[in-house]
Amino acid sequence: MTVFFPLDTARLRLQGVVNVLLTTPLWVVNTRLKLQGAKFRNEDIVPTNYKGIIDAFHQIIRDEGILALWNGTFPSLLLVFNPAIQFMFYEGLKRQLLKKRVKLSSLDVFIIGAISKAIATTVTYPMQTVQSILRFGRHRLNPENRTLGSLRNVLYLLHQRVKRFGIMGLYKGLEAKLLQTVLTAALMFLVYEKLTATTFTVMGLKSAHKH
Repeated sequence: MTVFFPLDTARLRLQGVVNVLLTTPLWVVNTRLKLQGAKFRNEDIVPTNYKGIIDAFHQIIRDEGILALWNGTFPSLLLVFNPAIQFMFYEGLKRQLLKKRVKLSSLDVFIIGAISKAIATTVTYPMQTVQSILRFGRHRLNPENRTLGSLRNVLYLLHQRVKRFGIMGLYKGLEAKLLQTVLTAALMFLVYEKLTATTFTVMGLKSAHKH
């Protein structure tokens, strides 16, 4: 029998929502400052001229309204489910392997951790693409509806992305994102399983845990 420390997913999602609402303004400013001065081929992008963090906040609120600081909130809220998808596939793959062997090796844990994160990242990546576009917020797009965080604009941007670049346009930069996240997630699951096994050993429950 495999013993798994149950995660309170509802609480984690709530914490994720609170984190998104509190940190989105910082991400919006961070994204714009990072892209400031970059040369874009897209003529729909409006250039920015910020002197720093404070000036960026001031200009955004003055020119676009305070709600512009929460551009990209809707896709960010959807991305809260990324860890849930990751753990769902991890536990599913783990159960399948445990049907064929007594215990999982460190390599097994590393591989299924990497696979589960790769799946979660691939599934949610289009939302991350739209999230970045909305955070930058300097596009002359969909002028009849300037509520950039709405579901309508998310769908509009997805449609425009596919129309301009094809379906693969939703996955531009995915390779770099996978390299960034998959290794980290694989190592995280490896450490998690080792800590779990150690905890059960200390508690005298080693026989109940297969890893």
